[in-house]
Amino acid sequence: MTAAALHVIAGKPADLPQGYVERLGRYRHQVFIERLGWALESRDGCELDRFDRADTLYVTVEDAHSQIAGCARLLPTTQPYLLGDVFPQLLQGVPPPRDARIWELSRFASMDFAQPVNTPLAQFSSSSTALLLRGAMDCAAREGAHRLITVSPLGIERLVRRLGVRASQAAAPLAINGQMMFACWIEVEAA
Repeated sequence: MTAAALHVIAGKPADLPQGYVERLGRYRHQVFIERLGWALESRDGCELDRFDRADTLYVTVEDAHSQIAGCARLLPTTQPYLLGDVFPQLLQGVPPPRDARIWELSRFASMDFAQPVNTPLAQFSSSSTALLLRGAMDCAAREGAHRLITVSPLGIERLVRRLGVRASQAAAPLAINGQMMFACWIEVEAA
C-alpha cells in the first residue's frame, strides 16, 4: 500500500460519520484482541472502553477502499486516561501528568490485514505508520499539546525514533501481564 493511497480521518465522535466509532471499535478488536491477544473487554466484536468518550480525539488512516489501516486515540491528561488511571505504576512514583499541554496517545496500531504479521511490533513497518503517527501529532498540536505520553511495549521508543520522532522513556520498563512495558514521551513537533 502506498502512502498516496492512504488518507487520514480525525475527529471527536460528534465530528465523525455516523457509525464510524463502532467501525473503529471493530478494527481495534481485530488488532488488539484477535491479532495481539490482549485481554481487553469487547462487546459484539467491538473494542471500546471507558476512555472512549465525547472528548476522545480519534485519528485513523484509511486505504483507497475506505478500509481502516491504522488507528490512534488521543486523550487530554486533564481528564481520566489509560496511563494515569490504569497504569500509573509505569511512572514509578512520579505523579501522572495532568496538563493541557500533554495528551495521551493510546490504542495506536497500523496493521494491514491482507499481510501476515510476524510480530506485534511489525505494525510499525507499514507505510501507514508514519502517516498515522504524524497525523496524531498534528491533531494533538492543534489541541495545544506539546508532548504525548503513551503506554508502550519495550522497543517502541526505538521504532518511533526510526520514524524521525523524538521519544524517550519516562521511567524504566516494568513487566505487566508478562510483557515489558514503559511510559514513553513523544515530543509533538509540527509534522
